Amino acid sequence: MKKLRSGYTTGACAAAAAKAAALMLITGSSQDQVAIPFPDGSRVTFQLCTCQWQDPAHSTALAAVIKDAGDDPDVTNRARIEAVVRFATADEAQKNRVTIAGGTGIGTVTKPGLAIPVGEPAINPIPRKMIREAVAEALSLSAISADCLLVVTISIPNGAELAAKTLNHRLGIIGGLSVLGTTGIVRPVSAAAWTATISTSMDVAREAGVEAIVLSTGRTSESTVQQHLLLPDEAYVMMGDYLQFSLEDAGKHGFSAIHLAAMWAKVLKGAMRIPQTHVRHGAIEIENAISFLESIGTAPAILQGLAGSNTAREIYERLVAIEAHDTIRKVCCAARNYCQDVSGLPVTVYLVHNSRQIVESVPGNLSK
Repeated sequence: MKKLRSGYTTGACAAAAAKAAALMLITGSSQDQVAIPFPDGSRVTFQLCTCQWQDPAHSTALAAVIKDAGDDPDVTNRARIEAVVRFATADEAQKNRVTIAGGTGIGTVTKPGLAIPVGEPAINPIPRKMIREAVAEALSLSAISADCLLVVTISIPNGAELAAKTLNHRLGIIGGLSVLGTTGIVRPVSAAAWTATISTSMDVAREAGVEAIVLSTGRTSESTVQQHLLLPDEAYVMMGDYLQFSLEDAGKHGFSAIHLAAMWAKVLKGAMRIPQTHVRHGAIEIENAISFLESIGTAPAILQGLAGSNTAREIYERLVAIEAHDTIRKVCCAARNYCQDVSGLPVTVYLVHNSRQIVESVPGNLSK
């Protein structure tokens, strides 16, 4: 099987372009390449496709990176990610030395429930942090850096066209793309590669004598339950979005039980019996989600409080705000029941919050 090549997120490319433009603005020199820090402490060097002045007065610099998403089928692969950097005016000075704005092709958040407030450009928190850290490195090279206040405008020239191929409009991201990424790295998504890895991980677990396996949808969920379960490393299998496949395969491998760890949106999809939880295959229609909550006995007053929610995350936040913990638990129970039906094994479900806490758990209730 061919090894799939990883690439870099839009946020990482934006950070590299921003650093290059900031360096040109501060030093007066065009950049061919720049190295930037990643969230895990590593550094990556990016080649610039453009680094030039935007005006005769040399007060605005533009740099651009062509995104390489590796072998991931990302709609933004080979897209041009631009950053324009200029000195801020007195009126633009904020608490941050680096103000981040959205330019051409960057969507605007128009509905609540996302990680960015309504009205802001859809540039997520980790990309913003990467941009600021990269620009701070450029500022550190200047003797006047202590007094510098910069405005960084991120653009994707064909972003509006590319956004039409995504589900951004359902989330209320209008006019362009969102700038995403939590690690800076794009891991290629291949069904064959993922499922082969899952099966191999289970093979290893059985060979190691593991009886109860842990399935998780991501590293945050996995690391959270690791602290709680204290099982051997071989017991942990990262299933990603391949819920049904992983449950079926665990049953075939003859494990005695399953621990399943996931965040709210994935647990809700499991409760709704959506077998593949990636947004491309299992996007939650909010009306369907609320109808599902009604079907499991959610009180009309609670349902009324959920009307108008934009995302699964917002549904959860509203449920917490009105202390509808019984509804949250019912969703976890429904997800457990689905997992047990598919795997034929007792399944304990752990609902993990992004603060790395288990906020709800329901034990398996099926006798193998």
